Amino acid sequence: MPKEKSRWKTVITILIIFFIISWIISFIISSFFKIEGPSGNVALIPVKGIITAEGFQSFGVKGASSTEIIEFIEKADKSPSVKAILFEINSPGGGAVASKEIADAVKRANKTTYALIREVGASGGYWIASATDHIIANEFSITGSIGVIASYIEFAGLLERYNMTYQRLVAGKYKDMGSPLKHLPFDEREILQNKLNKLHESFIKEIATNRNMPVERIREISTGEFYFGSEALQLGLIDSLGDKETAKELIKQQLNLTKVEFAEYEKPKTLMEILTGVFSENFFLIGKGIGSALTEQKAVNRIEIIT
Repeated sequence: MPKEKSRWKTVITILIIFFIISWIISFIISSFFKIEGPSGNVALIPVKGIITAEGFQSFGVKGASSTEIIEFIEKADKSPSVKAILFEINSPGGGAVASKEIADAVKRANKTTYALIREVGASGGYWIASATDHIIANEFSITGSIGVIASYIEFAGLLERYNMTYQRLVAGKYKDMGSPLKHLPFDEREILQNKLNKLHESFIKEIATNRNMPVERIREISTGEFYFGSEALQLGLIDSLGDKETAKELIKQQLNLTKVEFAEYEKPKTLMEILTGVFSENFFLIGKGIGSALTEQKAVNRIEIIT
């Protein structure tokens, strides 16, 4: 037993030393070998995963950070060598604030902007695409889904079943509105629904403005339904069908360029991020299914609004 304990102590010590050395190397690389910017005449900015302000990350899978993407847009817009910006979108949406922040930054750009929707560019992802000058999608890309959702799991019935009580102490009638520990009263449901309706209406007006279409027309198709690229083209939600090569040829033709070279704007992963991703993925595979219900739960007493 003493030998086994000693062996485990040695392993743990080695792991700690390894992580410390990795962190130091990562810090040195990021401090002294910063990349000034990619080369090419068309900026390629990816918008991948869940859209949040800082970039949602779970088990090594990083989402789209509005902070990073806006920084890339501003850098590309200031670069004299960049003639256009192409957003490669593969996102189901995310936070309303983060989506609007990126869409607003796209509209502020002085360069011609394009969106290429890959597998999915829905909800907040489509919001961003709509802010560009031209949208390209595959005929089977998932687009649209112009709607807002807010949901949570209510535990009030479960508490009652096990004779547990939620002791409510608030200063302000609606301070715990949407708490999953109590039943949702009619007045609170009405308030929340009204707020979702307001956000949805703003979403509709933004899309109508961005696509230069009547608000009523956008309202008709803004049921939250998703559309394939071929359907979106008929509805006026996108401009053409195609892929990356299609986008390349379109940019070359519209901007009278002899050639198009993409400059990929993507934050390079540090050594620690790579290692964290590897370990996270492995731990996820080991525990897959055990904690799946808890993976994306952020707060037990809050409703998350997603576009």
